[in-house]
Amino acid sequence: MIMIIVVMGVSGTGKTTVGKALASELEIPFYDADDFHPQGNIVKMKQGIPLDDLDRKSWLETLSKNLVQWEAATGAVLACSALKEMYRTALQSGIINDITWICLLYTSDAADDTPCVDLGGRRI
Repeated sequence: MIMIIVVMGVSGTGKTTVGKALASELEIPFYDADDFHPQGNIVKMKQGIPLDDLDRKSWLETLSKNLVQWEAATGAVLACSALKEMYRTALQSGIINDITWICLLYTSDAADDTPCVDLGGRRI
């Protein structure tokens, strides 16, 4: 079965580490969503300017198109913050099967401050 898995969470939770290990175990490609940002977003991030939803729009569209291609091929694991429901909805668009979402949480006291939510929009 071809799977699309998105490992999500705030910065520093280990999305890349977990995603790479999972992809290796499943023998499917791993991708980091940060590698797909347009140049304008990269410049902003390097300057410490937070991205807004408009900045993320073309990036999410690119990721969504890639997810469709990856689903048609071998499947994939994608590391992506995907913290807002609208981002997850954009990523899911075009996918035939359901995406498996894995939300990583901090294991320290910082976990109380995490913005991770389940797919119903409830804070977890």
